[in-house]
Amino acid sequence: MANVKQHRIGVLWRGDREARRAATPQNNRYHRVFEELAALGIHAEPAVYADDIADEVREQLLSVDGVLVWVDPIHEGQTRTVLNAILRDVASRGPWVSAHPDVILKMGVKEVLFRTRHLGWGTDTHLYRTATDFDDAFPARLQSAGPRVLKQNRGNAAREGGKSRGFPGRQAIRASCASCMRAAGVSSKKCRLRSS
Repeated sequence: MANVKQHRIGVLWRGDREARRAATPQNNRYHRVFEELAALGIHAEPAVYADDIADEVREQLLSVDGVLVWVDPIHEGQTRTVLNAILRDVASRGPWVSAHPDVILKMGVKEVLFRTRHLGWGTDTHLYRTATDFDDAFPARLQSAGPRVLKQNRGNAAREGGKSRGFPGRQAIRASCASCMRAAGVSSKKCRLRSS
C-alpha cells in the first residue's frame, strides 16, 4: 500500500501559557472534535493561543495543514486583532484556516442572520445599528410581535458588557428595555437579557 500522508490540523482556542503547556486532545472542551478527526485519520493537535505567545502559536500553525479556530471576537477585554493578523499570514503561506478572518468580517457575524432572513432558515429578524435605532423601533416591535431575542453582532453581550461597534452595554440595554417595556405596556417579567 502506498504511503498516504497523514494530515495535521491545529485546533485553536484561547488560553494562556500554562493552558498551552498542559493541553492534550483529551483534556479540553473540544475533545470530541479531536476524536472525530482521529476517526478520519487526521492528526489534530491543540493550539492554545494568547497574544503574549503569539509567535510560538504562529510557528505551530505554519507547520500544520490547517487550523480550526474557536476564538471569540471579544473575550474578557481581549480582541482578535493580533490573532487575525497571524491567521491571515498563515493562510497566505499555505495552511487552510477555518474560518478565515476576512470571511468572518464579510459575514458580519450575527448580522448575517439579518441579511439572510429571506432564505429558508430565516425568521423575523431586525437590525439596530445604534442605540437610538433600538430605542425608536424596539418598543413597538415588542408590543406588536411579543417576546424578542436580542443578540449583539460580535461577542457575547452577557459576558462582554455588550460593547461592540457602538452598541450599548448590558446595563444600558437593560435600562432601555425597561423604558421601552413601560412604553409598550409589557411586563418586565417577559424580558430576560440572555447570554446568547
